[in-house]
Amino acid sequence: MIDGCLSGGTRARALCGVIAALMLAAAPATAADVIRIAVQKTGTLAWELAVIRAHGLDRQAGLDIVTTDLATPEAGKIALRGGAADVIVSDWLWVSRERSLGGKLVFYPYSTALGAVMAAPGSPIHALADLKGHRLAVAGGPLDKSWLLLQAALMQDGVELKTQADVAYGAPALLAAKTLRGEFDATLNYWNLCAELEGKGLRRVGGIEDILPRLGASGPSALLGYAFAERWAAQNRDAVARFIAVTRQAKDALSASDDEWQRVAPLAGVVDAATLRILRDRYRAGIPRRPIADEEADARVLYGVLARLGGAELVGPAAALAPGTFYQPQE
Repeated sequence: MIDGCLSGGTRARALCGVIAALMLAAAPATAADVIRIAVQKTGTLAWELAVIRAHGLDRQAGLDIVTTDLATPEAGKIALRGGAADVIVSDWLWVSRERSLGGKLVFYPYSTALGAVMAAPGSPIHALADLKGHRLAVAGGPLDKSWLLLQAALMQDGVELKTQADVAYGAPALLAAKTLRGEFDATLNYWNLCAELEGKGLRRVGGIEDILPRLGASGPSALLGYAFAERWAAQNRDAVARFIAVTRQAKDALSASDDEWQRVAPLAGVVDAATLRILRDRYRAGIPRRPIADEEADARVLYGVLARLGGAELVGPAAALAPGTFYQPQE
């Protein structure tokens, strides 16, 4: 047929072109690999997924990313353990705990963005050690990772913050609102809420990422990451590699283009430009850029700190980060 097309006249070549087009149309399309993600609707992963879909990055990579919206991080853990999701965002502490209990999950770094301590502009709290003797609102609970790391760092200065401050625990958004109203002197809160508080005039006393070197970390550490089953990853290594590459493309777009943040604003519930700029800058600073080996080494160090303060209630039966916690992507 090819020889006939090459040797024939104009009409023959045109007919061959039509036949070739019909053959291509009739050929079955290669099915995209499905990846099911359980995601919080207002979380940062939702921002990246919006960028991915807007630019068709998933289709270009041969992926069909199916999302399930969740109300809480705990719902994501249930979905992953129950097989209703392939990927969630969680921390290496939980992944390690699951591995020590027999659940073969793995972790891949997603963000180094961490919480911070915020105080009113006129507050006498200018350094983290100044929290002693003041009313401190801690987002989450007594086993919150940022809270434990903050305590560990201040212990080096002789400050026992748990007993030497008036500490209250609660829901992040509620405590942020109460701090704005002056019901607390400061709040240790999640990084995205801290960006909103900064946009409303509160002052950033110190970020948790700033104290990690004092605790032995060698650089910005990604406590948050993608969590997925080890067996699923082994069976879908190429799809996982494409997913990681696509999410990196989304991060690069959000890092390089301010226009992309107009897509993020409604998802983040941000209505003013100043807060959006702060959110943008904090997000960009939290993009992981270190080798996996460095991330894992710091995780081992910080795990020891968290295990010492949080005990078995936090980390489970393992005294050290479980072997195999960090996913090693294919080269």
